[in-house]
Amino acid sequence: MSILKVENLSYTYNEGMPGATKALDNINLEIEPGTFVGVIGHTGCGKSTLISHFNGLTKPQSGRILLDGRDIWKDYDDIRQVRFSVGLVFQYPEYQLFEETCYKDIAFGPKNMGLNEEEIDRRVKMAAEFCGVTEKMLAGSPFDLSGGQKRRVAIAGIIAMMPKLLVLDEPCAGLDPEGRELILSQVKNYQQTTGSTVILVSHSMEDIANYADMVLVMENGQVYNYDTTENVFADAENLARMGLGIPDITKVFLKLKEMGVDVGTDVYTIPYAVKSLLKYKEAKRGEKNA
Repeated sequence: MSILKVENLSYTYNEGMPGATKALDNINLEIEPGTFVGVIGHTGCGKSTLISHFNGLTKPQSGRILLDGRDIWKDYDDIRQVRFSVGLVFQYPEYQLFEETCYKDIAFGPKNMGLNEEEIDRRVKMAAEFCGVTEKMLAGSPFDLSGGQKRRVAIAGIIAMMPKLLVLDEPCAGLDPEGRELILSQVKNYQQTTGSTVILVSHSMEDIANYADMVLVMENGQVYNYDTTENVFADAENLARMGLGIPDITKVFLKLKEMGVDVGTDVYTIPYAVKSLLKYKEAKRGEKNA
């Protein structure tokens, strides 16, 4: 059974008023447990509106959100329980930090879950380890940290609640490539180690290509495509038509195809590119020896 199911979800901002904007138009989607899902689409396509429905931050105007088969607005006594199960990391999550120490900030969520001190301590240390937050950082103020370190503390605060579903909305915005890679590799490690489900919204096609198992492509408030990363990037020409960037390595293979080189255009990572070129080289050698 899917961990998250979206049924006929629609949402309009300023509904019934002049200038009303339809953000979501009859979205249907199923996400399987343990999947790392990337969400892409140009600005204004409905990505952030969609994920804000996943933990009840936004209530559907029509349609349903099912978590483990249960309607989050009808089958749960308290929407807070849904928010413990679906952890949402906003853009620039460091702005959510407010406690005296990083330890207290990470512990805030588990405390609100009513856990005992021993379990809170275990979760804080577990989340800190996943996010690369050292003991020294735990004891210090979050406001003494760099931007990337603050970001890791904020993400650890969500992970400490051990959500079934971790949703991240542009968690690496404004970070340099090294900081971005560090955070995403830690999130990927968390997902693989715990078997949790992760949804990552990003404008970086390289990030999506390198970390996601499945990719959701949105256009004008609708699902344009939801498929494996390989199949989505095989549709590179249409992604470009939609105004979406594609990984640089995919652009290279599209150009090779234009030049008459018989290679696939579903290449989206460097390792896959190497494998494809070796396969092409082997095929050419076979033709020569035939």
